[in-house]
Amino acid sequence: MNGKIALEEHFNLPEFSNELPQYVNPEMMREVSRRLLEVSTERLGEMDATGIDYSLLSLTAPGVQAETDPRRAVTRARRVNDELATIVAAHPTRYGGFATLPMQDPAAAVAELERCVTQLGFHGVMLNGFTNIGDADTGWYYDHERFLPFWERVEALGVPVYLHPRDPLLGNQGIYEGHPELFGAVWSFTVETATHALRLMTSGLFDRFPRLTVILGHLGETLPFNMWRIDHRAAAMGDLIKFKKPLTHYLLDNFYVTTSGNFHTQTLNATLAEMGVDRVLFSSDYPYESMREAADWFDNAAINHNDRVKIGHTNARRLFPGLPERIGRSAHTARV
Repeated sequence: MNGKIALEEHFNLPEFSNELPQYVNPEMMREVSRRLLEVSTERLGEMDATGIDYSLLSLTAPGVQAETDPRRAVTRARRVNDELATIVAAHPTRYGGFATLPMQDPAAAVAELERCVTQLGFHGVMLNGFTNIGDADTGWYYDHERFLPFWERVEALGVPVYLHPRDPLLGNQGIYEGHPELFGAVWSFTVETATHALRLMTSGLFDRFPRLTVILGHLGETLPFNMWRIDHRAAAMGDLIKFKKPLTHYLLDNFYVTTSGNFHTQTLNATLAEMGVDRVLFSSDYPYESMREAADWFDNAAINHNDRVKIGHTNARRLFPGLPERIGRSAHTARV
């Protein structure tokens, strides 16, 4: 299937290369690190070969979210966004951008969000999990009231926030002790990100800002499959409840999910049954995953043609109305 639009596609700058996880196979991570830095020939060739016309690029995790100095975070975020804008300008029919924000300084994050959307033309925000502040053992989650001005501006601008995983705070890793194989995409990413999303829901954030849109990768970090039970038991929490509607309402009204790194047809069909096809989007999670594997699976998955078209690109068109009218290699050739 040609014309696919992919939303969770990562890049990196050399200055962040030594901050990538070290517990994954070193040979694999060397190759991932190399591919993260390459945004022209090889990556575009992979896109051409797999029918991916357009990719929204974002800084790989943990990125600026792991910076413990707020002033340095502001400087680094601006540099990342300026570099990404240069990449997009060089390939306007193939790439768009998600903003990197210095959430260590909420006021600066709002200002950078405004710049990225209104001046650089980015299509939303990628937040790589919680943000460190002061040291690696301290983190802020985005349900905290200090971030209300950020969420208010996000809603006003009408752009989505992609909540991407990162590993848990160093002080909260007791359950993983002796089992580093459970870190990252194997398991800890899912637990961390699903819990963060539930914090947003249960905080009442979507009651205050009902037009907010949040995207989760990996077919929703298990939430589509667990939400009935979560809702069922949360209803018994009495005075602890801060939210006004069933949590399932927020999942269906305020969240989208992507296929990034979860290329399993039964899981996709379960997600479609719970969330509906209009809330699911294609992604590959390159270069941590293979574009070829993602595309081969999706193009041949046992779903109907109309659903494949919606997930592949029309849902993204609806969610991101600022995408170029013409995308892909042929559009770029015609433009040149």
